[in-house]
Amino acid sequence: MTATTSPVLSPHQSSAVISAPGERFRAARRQTMYLCQPLTPEDMMVQSCAEASPAKWHLAHTTWFFESFVLREFLPGYRVFNADFAWLFNSYYESFSAFPEKRLRASFSRPGLDEILRYREHVDEAMERLFEREPEAEALRRIELGANHEEQHQELLLTDILNAFYTNPLKQRYREQGTKGTREQENREQGNAGTKTQPLGFAEFEGGLREAGHAGGGFCFDNELPRHRVWLEPYALADRLVTCGEYAEFMADGGYRRPEFWLSAGWDAVKQNGWRAPLYWSDSEGEWNVFTLRGELPLKELAATPVSQVSFYEADAYARWAGRRLPTEFEWEAAVESQPVEGNFLDSGEFAPVPSTNLAQDQNGTKYYGDCWVWTSSAYLGYPGFHPLDGTLGEYNGKFMSGQMVLRGGSCVTPVRHIRVSYRNFFAPETRWQFSGIRLAK
Repeated sequence: MTATTSPVLSPHQSSAVISAPGERFRAARRQTMYLCQPLTPEDMMVQSCAEASPAKWHLAHTTWFFESFVLREFLPGYRVFNADFAWLFNSYYESFSAFPEKRLRASFSRPGLDEILRYREHVDEAMERLFEREPEAEALRRIELGANHEEQHQELLLTDILNAFYTNPLKQRYREQGTKGTREQENREQGNAGTKTQPLGFAEFEGGLREAGHAGGGFCFDNELPRHRVWLEPYALADRLVTCGEYAEFMADGGYRRPEFWLSAGWDAVKQNGWRAPLYWSDSEGEWNVFTLRGELPLKELAATPVSQVSFYEADAYARWAGRRLPTEFEWEAAVESQPVEGNFLDSGEFAPVPSTNLAQDQNGTKYYGDCWVWTSSAYLGYPGFHPLDGTLGEYNGKFMSGQMVLRGGSCVTPVRHIRVSYRNFFAPETRWQFSGIRLAK
């Protein structure tokens, strides 16, 4: 596709853009276009599973957000690009307009990609005019929300691309090896083929009365508020994520055939969906392979890599099999509160989980961020005193507080500037297409 060339932002650059709303906006917009560069127009039409959306739709919807909630209200004389886009690219804001069923997004052959790119350019130019006017405080708040919204869609874009390429019989790569070097080649040269795993250890925490939720300065979503007190019994968290090799041992021990490890709804999901491995694992002549954004790779080369694309049910079953449990979201937050946000994020250019020993910052103690979102045992509910945003934007998070589980920590396709200790991701317990993994607790 035609797009402005822009490198993935480094963590250092990412922290710098936070200081100015205009720079945060521009950085988010550039990053989305950069992520679409390897895609053809045909790639951008694909919607390969019920959870996913076409890449073309992501480009339009993130633009729709700024037009609908910023420009139409705060830029005098703004000319709407196309009146039909107000409902066509709405996602779920019932009080804003009607919208098509999500499953139909792949059928939108029109507007074409060229028109959507013109739509982005039209909105971006209008946003620059708004910045020249020194926007009022409410406009700035919405711009910051919109930039964070677009960063969420960058992650969704990559997870959706992975699923689309996986379902294509050609099994094509999205990108070549990560920007920090070809990890698999390095492993081969070192003679370990990616199979060496540090022994699993646990960090112990005293528990007690703690505070959870966003603590003051900087942006947060409404579901991270208000800050409140929680009581924690003494607990321990694993010092790394469960690896592909360890999960393969669970499978070899009949993990998907033994109902004693599974919640009732989880066992129903296993039977109904025919689960016998994580989502992108496939076996060929007795050997397992794993499909990634860098193509299909042998499991034996990824044995020390964190296992990904597992549901809450699979994470919980593995923990029971291992004689452990999943952490609560408040245990995770209390453990991580004093930790810097370091790890394997989108900004690393890896676009896949990597063994912890492959990241220099992981040599100096436990790191709890990046690689894979961590399933917790906590249901996604509002905190005591939770109040959604006023108006239509109140539908952003609060309406989903039913039947979902909380994930923490970010993944290899989460922008590093997007994550913080209080960030709460959430998905239905059967969800597997996200970069979701397992950290044990006891």
